[in-house]
Amino acid sequence: MKKIEAIIKPFKLDEVKEAILKLGVSGMTITEVKGFGRQKGHKEIYRGAEYVVDFLPKTKIEVIVSTDLAGRVVEAIKENAHSGEIGDGKIFILPVEKAIRIRTGEEDEDAI
Repeated sequence: MKKIEAIIKPFKLDEVKEAILKLGVSGMTITEVKGFGRQKGHKEIYRGAEYVVDFLPKTKIEVIVSTDLAGRVVEAIKENAHSGEIGDGKIFILPVEKAIRIRTGEEDEDAI
């Protein structure tokens, strides 16, 4: 099993979510986060004063899938989160050692 974490622009969430669900993924976790990468934020003017916005709003998607489905999920995220602009995001793929559904006690791929 693999855990796929993707940090994307918030306005791309619906497209990415639909693409992932079409692949048969049964669930995901979405979190509103703030951060910056190479773009280092930007400057804004508020009431005549200039200030730096270091942390930009992003959306974090977390999904656990079988190892054989992971590649297709990553491709779906790449295709649907891409805008060609700086700050499109990152995808991280991590191994999952164990998964347990608390309600039923199912384990590993039966739990996801």
